[in-house]
Amino acid sequence: MIDNKNTQIDFLAIGDIVTDAFIELDPEHSWIETDNPQETKELCMAFGDKLPYKSVVVVPAVGNSPNAATSAHRLGLHSALMTDMGDDAFGKEQLLALKEEGIDTQYVRMHEGEDSNYHYVLRFGPERTILVKHTEFPYVLPPDLPAPKFMYLSSLAENSLEFHTVIADYLEAHPETKLAFQPGTFQMKLGKEKLARLYQNSYLFFCNVEEAQRILDTTEKDIKVLLEKMRELGPKVAVITDGPNGAYVSDGERVLWGPMYPDPAKPVDRTGAGDSFASTFTSLLALGKPLEDAMLAGPINSMSVVQHVGAQAGLLGMEQIQEFLEKAPEDYKIKTL
Repeated sequence: MIDNKNTQIDFLAIGDIVTDAFIELDPEHSWIETDNPQETKELCMAFGDKLPYKSVVVVPAVGNSPNAATSAHRLGLHSALMTDMGDDAFGKEQLLALKEEGIDTQYVRMHEGEDSNYHYVLRFGPERTILVKHTEFPYVLPPDLPAPKFMYLSSLAENSLEFHTVIADYLEAHPETKLAFQPGTFQMKLGKEKLARLYQNSYLFFCNVEEAQRILDTTEKDIKVLLEKMRELGPKVAVITDGPNGAYVSDGERVLWGPMYPDPAKPVDRTGAGDSFASTFTSLLALGKPLEDAMLAGPINSMSVVQHVGAQAGLLGMEQIQEFLEKAPEDYKIKTL
């Protein structure tokens, strides 16, 4: 673990930490229903029964921001996490996992008598439904926080509105720090108006197509239009992913498209695919690489992550990403639209 508080942090991830219990459902006792493949699918099980499940895997110290901090660390950055946890057994396990990974934990806060976040992930094939509950911790930003190169902000609880204002104040006072914003469920629920200053102070912004439509309150499907509307909120670089159709990036001067890296085998679990893409993209820019390199590296980490259960087991180092780049298909290239 990095203990030198005088060393500038390259990548400071801010957001809730959680322990995930991955429960693999038995398809003989659960099923998916939908009237229309384009509409929301429903996970179904018999009510009131005792249902067998196939396996359970418990993974501590995960969540959007912890996943991102781990990704950045493995890519060679001085990576730190600012998060809150209870002083229960789950919290102590989370803190130990961060230290064993090598994450800088000087901004991790443990709260006496509080419950740590613990989520249940119901796995059905490679897809999952997550039962979430965020403890509402008293979020604070240290008044003497040294400016990191990049700040990566993601999922927080519903009581975090004022904390977002504090972060916006900090960014305006420290323009040398670039913000990468990957909103979580509750941040999207807060809406773009309440988080307007945060959008305005973002350097990078990440979401998928459906999330962009939700944030912008539009049914627009043209991704180039969505990118432009997202940039109008303030981010210098907007990134919108579209599942197997690839990722789109706009920096105001050009729109780039990059493909997903082909899966070597059928995905095992898609949890963390978005986190790995966004954090790898951000890390490459923090390392001084161009947008094109970031767009090629991000999908490789996502491809690797979905081959494992949980969001961190498959995260790669830079040498491993380079190996995949060297054996990439001929058409694995960035295009200008």
